[in-house]
Amino acid sequence: MTAARSDKVVSLGCRLNISESEQIEAMLAGEDDVVVINSCAVTSEAVRQTRQAIRKARKAKPDARLLVTGCAADIEREQLSAMPEVDGLIANTRKLDPRAWNVPLDAPPHVPARTRAFIAVQNGCDHACTFCVIPQGRGKSRSMTIPDVLRQVERHLDQGAPEIVLTGVDVTSWGHDLTGTPPLGSLIAAILNEFPDLQRLRMSSLDGIEVDPVLEELFCSEQRLMPHLHLSLQHGHDMILKRMKRRHLRADAVELVARIKARRPDIAIGADLIAGFPTEDDTMHAANRSIIHELEIVHGHIFPYSPRPNTPAARMPQLERPTIKRRAAELRQDVATQRNRWLADQVGKPLSVLAERDGTGYAPNFARVAVPEGVSAGTITTITPTHFDKGLLQ
Repeated sequence: MTAARSDKVVSLGCRLNISESEQIEAMLAGEDDVVVINSCAVTSEAVRQTRQAIRKARKAKPDARLLVTGCAADIEREQLSAMPEVDGLIANTRKLDPRAWNVPLDAPPHVPARTRAFIAVQNGCDHACTFCVIPQGRGKSRSMTIPDVLRQVERHLDQGAPEIVLTGVDVTSWGHDLTGTPPLGSLIAAILNEFPDLQRLRMSSLDGIEVDPVLEELFCSEQRLMPHLHLSLQHGHDMILKRMKRRHLRADAVELVARIKARRPDIAIGADLIAGFPTEDDTMHAANRSIIHELEIVHGHIFPYSPRPNTPAARMPQLERPTIKRRAAELRQDVATQRNRWLADQVGKPLSVLAERDGTGYAPNFARVAVPEGVSAGTITTITPTHFDKGLLQ
């Protein structure tokens, strides 16, 4: 689970939350005594971490006004509002509205440049996956228009960001609500055409069944689009995918990855996978494990299933928690094994690395690399790693 912290805003969960937290932080730039928890509710563990972050923030700043927004602020509203540490809740749909924070409407829209700038091109979701609570907190899918996205990209580039990351709740549904229903690939092409000096464009999690032909072609042929494809896969067995109400089958993901890898062999595959979904038997779990090897998943996000309120999956026959935890651990180990093989293959190869502020950086394929002392954050430098240790190329 992603967690990002500043003095004013603690962001939990997805990259979309990180993007929104940056805007919240900008709006509250003149407010010295406010702390915001931008929460997550994707799993029960995410809610637990949200509550933990609230208590930690209150302990660190006992006199600050502590406000909670994000998905948990809507989905777990009653429970969070009852916490004595919380002074108020801001509805998730209003968290980018300055009026919700009692700040001027002309507050700056962005914080100073980051090494990677996140742009939320889409929000909400129109699908009804049986395990997912997020549509309850995010609402229907809404897309940012191409001109608005281009303005955001230009602003970040003017601030010096060397990499742009496009994010959203269901990014591949971008455009479905716009005139002419343009595919996501048309947005990516517009960005690359408009900004020839943009060095790195990265996509966040994508629904593989909606990767359109233009986007697939760009992943295969455009070097500025980073070779890092993270799929909202969820499972490797067709029956579980159907019970999840996903719109793809195992073969769809296998064929998509095979087509792209045939033309761009250096692309790194990531995926979200759920362990212990209701009714999952040993054979289904084995299929979940085997897809990690078949797709060569090196960036794996493993989620132990937990029932979420008002979701159909919560009413299905549940597995025992020890079984779910064991299966999640097995999936994580499978990803670690695949990732270690991949990292070993990166040793001795020159990598273009974007330096972060913590002494590490990311290659185009999102391999994490140690950066030599003296390289400033935001600098892109070429590094040839000699070995790797604990997931870090050095």
